[in-house]
Amino acid sequence: MKNRVLPIWIGILIFIVAFLFGVISKFLFKPSWMKEYSVKWSDEIGVRITDIPYGEGELNKFDLYLPKDSSKDNYGLVVYIHAGGFTSGDKAGDEGMLSWLCSKGYVAAGINYSLRSETNNVSVLLESNEIKSAIPVVIEEARKIGYVIDKMTVAGGSAGNALAMIYAYRDSGTSPVPVVFTFGAVGPSSFYVEDWGIFGLGMDSDESRAAGAGLFSVMSGEVITPEEIKNGSYLEKVKAISASDWVSQNPIPTVVAYGKCDRVQPFEASIRLETALKENNVDYKYFVLPHSGHGLQNDYKIYREWMKTVEDYLDKYMKVE
Repeated sequence: MKNRVLPIWIGILIFIVAFLFGVISKFLFKPSWMKEYSVKWSDEIGVRITDIPYGEGELNKFDLYLPKDSSKDNYGLVVYIHAGGFTSGDKAGDEGMLSWLCSKGYVAAGINYSLRSETNNVSVLLESNEIKSAIPVVIEEARKIGYVIDKMTVAGGSAGNALAMIYAYRDSGTSPVPVVFTFGAVGPSSFYVEDWGIFGLGMDSDESRAAGAGLFSVMSGEVITPEEIKNGSYLEKVKAISASDWVSQNPIPTVVAYGKCDRVQPFEASIRLETALKENNVDYKYFVLPHSGHGLQNDYKIYREWMKTVEDYLDKYMKVE
């Protein structure tokens, strides 16, 4: 694929299908130790409230997981955003993770957001703005029930990781409470055509530039032309969804993992993220799984180290008193 350019519509279709396959493969194959980070919900853990609205859209709803102990003055909130290639998925799919977080004493929230389809123009930009609008509602709803939030973590997998990083680095300056940590895996962190060679982008040809303009227009919600790809001015239009470009604004502690053989989101883009984290002196851990694709399924030793580091950072920045 690096040596030829895909037609625009085929490139977009493959991107979406590959993203979905990566998500599916991640959930089909799980080692036994992953049960440590997934808990079956029960009333012994706390109280769960589902489908709380935060906007006018059909999917603008969230679930709250509230820990059993409601006596504390303040609580940390962990928002976990679902995967699905920006076109599918649901907060219910993260019930095990959200229940685990709640069992550790955090208020946890899963947020749904509008999804791209053949009949709408939903973009990553729109989805990120919905997450931005949802979080104050999540915090206020928890407060009304008696759980006062004083700090938060935002996280997710794949598309959810991308949206979490956008909120952490781009939007956390306007968050109702401090964002003290972000974590996730395999989320696209930037949109530079030279990083997206797996889809035939970044080549010096009219066909490649047309493909890049098509795919990035869909992702950004902005009309991008092949000429803008050629002269580089497209970068201003994709900046709003390129999380790595915002790290300097809000250098939030970060733990991320990427598969070096990922054929869904380009590994090269994650290198750009790691460079930004390093240059801005962020307290971060960047895990590379050298034999894995989007599902991180071939390097479970590193995968487990990543999850243990997530837990360590939660204890460091979101310590439950």
